[in-house]
Amino acid sequence: MTEKISHKERTRARILDVAAEALREHGADGIGVANLMKRAGLTHGGFYAHFENRDDLVTHAIDRMFESSRTIMLRNMDGVGPAEGLAALIDDYLSDRRIEQVARGCPMPPLLGEVARMPAAARARFEQGVEAFRLRLEGALEALGHREADLLSRSVLAEMIGAVILGRAATRPEDALAGLAASRERLKTRLGLDAKAGPG
Repeated sequence: MTEKISHKERTRARILDVAAEALREHGADGIGVANLMKRAGLTHGGFYAHFENRDDLVTHAIDRMFESSRTIMLRNMDGVGPAEGLAALIDDYLSDRRIEQVARGCPMPPLLGEVARMPAAARARFEQGVEAFRLRLEGALEALGHREADLLSRSVLAEMIGAVILGRAATRPEDALAGLAASRERLKTRLGLDAKAGPG
């Protein structure tokens, strides 16, 4: 019994990983069950052993994607002071490699434009993921003594996401990288962090 459960969990995780990549690359409308299962190396019929329907898959894939956001937070902010952690997070989130990593990483830049068209449960999970990320920013800003950390965290998050979106939309690589560099520097300057720190 244990082996069967373990195998089922591994299979479900594989489907969710493929679905998360497809969502980032093509959006919710670009996910077809048959094609998704083929990409995962599984049969179409096996899908319903793991998910009720396509909407259920999208909802759980949103959760899967926000695990990447939590990993980014943990990697940069755990075990260090708020200033060091926040500077590292900004450098990491706005690093040059983010332009090409559409299929991996934080789901906010690739999906914000289409969240309103997703199933209600998926939208709710997305909002929860965004809020968890923002609250971690707010906590670091409060620890640094910033006034109105709630409002400031919303502004910082919006700029970070927007910088990645604009970078990916740029037709010239040099413009994309210049935009990310400017956002890294200005954000850290505005927050009183070390503006000279390099991208992570």
